[in-house]
Amino acid sequence: MEVTAGDYGRLEGRFYVSGKLSDTVAASIAGAKITNDGYVKDAVTGKHYNDDDTEALRLKLAFKPTDNFSAVLSLDTTRQDAALTLGRPMAPLLQTSLAPAGVIVLQPGETGEWNRRAQTSFTDGQGQYLKHSGASLAMDWDINEQWMLKSISSYRKLKTQSYIDIDASEYELGDVLVALDQDQRSQEFQLHYDNGSNVHATFGAYYMKENVPSYQEAYADDLFSFLGAKVPFLRTIRDDLSTTSTAAFAHLNWEFVPTWTVAAGVRWTKDKKDYERSTSTFWGAPFASLNGTVAFDARASWTAVTPSVSLQKEFSDDLMGYVSANRGFKSGGFNGRANTVYDTQNAKFDPEYVWTYELGLKGSSADRRFRGSAAAFYSNYSDFQARVSQDVGTFPVLNAAKLNIKGIELEGSALLGEATTLSAQLGWMDAKYDKFEDFRLDPSYPGFDPNVSHDHVPFSPDWTARVALQHVFSLGDNGNLTFGGDVSYRGDTWLSVDNRAVLSQDAYTLVGAYGVWDSPQMAWQIRAGVRNLTDKQYKTEGQEFASVGNIQTAYYGLPRNWYMSVRYNF
Repeated sequence: MEVTAGDYGRLEGRFYVSGKLSDTVAASIAGAKITNDGYVKDAVTGKHYNDDDTEALRLKLAFKPTDNFSAVLSLDTTRQDAALTLGRPMAPLLQTSLAPAGVIVLQPGETGEWNRRAQTSFTDGQGQYLKHSGASLAMDWDINEQWMLKSISSYRKLKTQSYIDIDASEYELGDVLVALDQDQRSQEFQLHYDNGSNVHATFGAYYMKENVPSYQEAYADDLFSFLGAKVPFLRTIRDDLSTTSTAAFAHLNWEFVPTWTVAAGVRWTKDKKDYERSTSTFWGAPFASLNGTVAFDARASWTAVTPSVSLQKEFSDDLMGYVSANRGFKSGGFNGRANTVYDTQNAKFDPEYVWTYELGLKGSSADRRFRGSAAAFYSNYSDFQARVSQDVGTFPVLNAAKLNIKGIELEGSALLGEATTLSAQLGWMDAKYDKFEDFRLDPSYPGFDPNVSHDHVPFSPDWTARVALQHVFSLGDNGNLTFGGDVSYRGDTWLSVDNRAVLSQDAYTLVGAYGVWDSPQMAWQIRAGVRNLTDKQYKTEGQEFASVGNIQTAYYGLPRNWYMSVRYNF
């Protein structure tokens, strides 16, 4: 059992219990209640946002009625009921005046340090609600000493109703309601072979059926004005996506000579999608004549063969190396923001593929005091899927790019003396587009925007690093006292496909520290710590809908926050 408290109204409780119910049945139950008051505040009303109120419960039952059969039934549910998540408007929010013709700045873009104050056009009760539940049954049959059959049956259901203030302001420019009622069921069979020495093989089949009906509303009463008056706007959307995914796969591990192992596998996947969508537009004067409904339905299927192969060498008991090649597949689909006839005619986009190659070493010293790994990789993407902001209310998904990513990752830990542990990670990455086909970059395009570029691949910092150090002080019969801390670094990062300057994050460093007391038998533990010790402000995400009121919204990581927890193990 554990209870955690901290600033910003943080209060959390967790428990986990497991044990045997009989000689053939065991069970476990885990639960959590997580709350905080939020890190963003409305300067006028004092209401808090970006909070959390989550409850979760999981139950597992394990059965072993015979020596050759076992099963695990898992049930879980999660409920979240929170206020809005608000970001920060980084670019001027604009209103288009039809008469007199012109552009009105509703709110300047924010600069400098953020005081974590925000406003919204939504009212109380319009927050974010989610309920997520599921069940799974995994069964294993040992057919004989070499063969084992496994079945995994799963069902999941997600219901959410979330209001999202995309422009993060008191104005109605990019305010939406997204409500969906998703369910999915899947079945997987695996047949395992193990000869007891140098060969292990897996053969399998997979089936998944998912249904995602949804209802959405978009509000933009402040997007246009006419003779000084707002032009009311509401868009309602009803859509239904049904996906059927089937797959067959095989994988083999074979130590063909001592210390040399080859692993090879292949997966065949077929995804079939049926999509129905209707969107109705409700304008006020003088746009009322544009009101109407656009609807379409489409279906398509895609297949992919994704092989993988690796070669592993054990140089000694303490050192191994490997080289691998793998192909990945991201299914195609239909643009869920198709709001015009042209959009519906061009809603389909194709799959995205990637080949990844990796070379690595893993090892440790003979006494296990030093451990480390090194890896170099190269990934080559084709038909990269990019969502872009074209015109007002038009957001196509383009198979726009070919890109490659290469990098090196180093990781290690060392036990210094008898009670001090040092660990570190270092990563270097070079991500770049080989090409990016974007019609919006053509100067002859009516909506040409010189501020759009694709010089940088988003969410791809060149350098990342982390160093952590901890030391344990023995208190004899009074237990142990541990002090530790870590420093992490992340290089320049772009947060939008269009490389909007205000949606980029300069390199930053985060610092954390903690102290822990453990009782002699490890029954009691008291932990206290501080995250983001220097109170660094840094962006983590971006919302870019520049064609709608010039919306460019940034979301920030947590400010400095402290916590204290008490745990009891029994």
